[in-house]
Amino acid sequence: MLGSPSINPTRTNPRPSARGGLFESETDHPHFRLTMSLFFSNAMKDVVEIRRYLHQHPELGLSEFHTSDYVAGKLKPWAMRSPEAWPAPASSPPCAMGPVSVPLGYGRISMLCQSLKRPASIMPASLPAGCMPAATTVTRGHDGHTAMLLGAAGILAERRNFDGIVHLIFQPAEENFGGARLMIEDGLFERFQCDAVFGLHNDPGIAFGHFAFREGPIMASVDECKITVIGRGGHGAEPQSTSDPIVAGASIIMALQTIASRNIHPLDPVVVTVGAFHAGAASNVYRSGADMVLTIRSFDDHVRDELESRVRAIAEGQAASYGMTVEIDYERGYPATVNHKAETDYVRDVARRFAGEGKVFDMPRPTMGGEDFAYMLQEKPGTYFFLGTKRTENDPPLHHPRYDFNDDIIPTGTAFWVELVESRLKLE
Repeated sequence: MLGSPSINPTRTNPRPSARGGLFESETDHPHFRLTMSLFFSNAMKDVVEIRRYLHQHPELGLSEFHTSDYVAGKLKPWAMRSPEAWPAPASSPPCAMGPVSVPLGYGRISMLCQSLKRPASIMPASLPAGCMPAATTVTRGHDGHTAMLLGAAGILAERRNFDGIVHLIFQPAEENFGGARLMIEDGLFERFQCDAVFGLHNDPGIAFGHFAFREGPIMASVDECKITVIGRGGHGAEPQSTSDPIVAGASIIMALQTIASRNIHPLDPVVVTVGAFHAGAASNVYRSGADMVLTIRSFDDHVRDELESRVRAIAEGQAASYGMTVEIDYERGYPATVNHKAETDYVRDVARRFAGEGKVFDMPRPTMGGEDFAYMLQEKPGTYFFLGTKRTENDPPLHHPRYDFNDDIIPTGTAFWVELVESRLKLE
């Protein structure tokens, strides 16, 4: 059980050397001492156990009821203020704490499980029936994010070293279901007034303890499309009496690749991915239909519109050239995640004071992945950034079946949330 951590940030603790330890910097400032205090504290061992418990008890998106109750139970000892009921059953209630003065915003954390098979060598010992251990840790590390914010909540509650209100949102259904959008539609910002929003995500591709920022677009919009080619089936010995949807489908797939190279400006990043193509099951039968599914990614709304227009035109035109038709189900997904300049500059400066100049960098380019924190940034100014967790050069990426959250980053992430709050809402 996680109790109120007793952390004295002014206490001197043993720390690893610059050459052989966890941190490169030998600066002796309060942020460093707080992180190291957490690293050696029993409280962080409790937070790690929370992370592992959440990993071993995953829930599917929009069904995180046990997780929500579990998180709420951890917050009660600190007298966090949270609503008794949230309008949508899929949404986890935020908690507000601290002396009421100046609203800050919130640290957004996601909770989710996806069905995904995982190698037995890293299978947790206990799992709910029917739910594979994918969620939080396997796919993105949201169990680690949740644990870090819980740890920060306990420290903030004990220290009370800030003047204002902090809303900590433990958001459900981040992957594919758009939990952020659902909470906004449920009246999140009407019920919990925020001046700014901040989101953190671990990244096993970034050096351990390093912070990555980017002003403007940092993650892409992600749309999905299903194209069904409607032909005329028949026997493999009589092609003249059929309309083969496999040939038409293959032509569509090849033509879709010309969108990026011939229809969109070379300096506008776009990706059109055909992830699956299904047609037929026997070697001597022409099936009457073929299905393909694709994702379409971009950063600009006008480009996004052009992409949809071209996907539709190519699918319809290619099918017509073979005497066939198509059915198109085109669904707009997450918008691009666009960081605001002032908030990005602010959090970057906090990170430089916290970790040292050498551990903070600006991403040279955005990532083509998608993120539903984008909906929050459409409503409020804020920024979304990454914290590196890399162990080795061979670390599996996010969403890989062998990905596992690096528990050693928990003290750093926890301490950074505390520093961000206490810097933003300084006591006078």
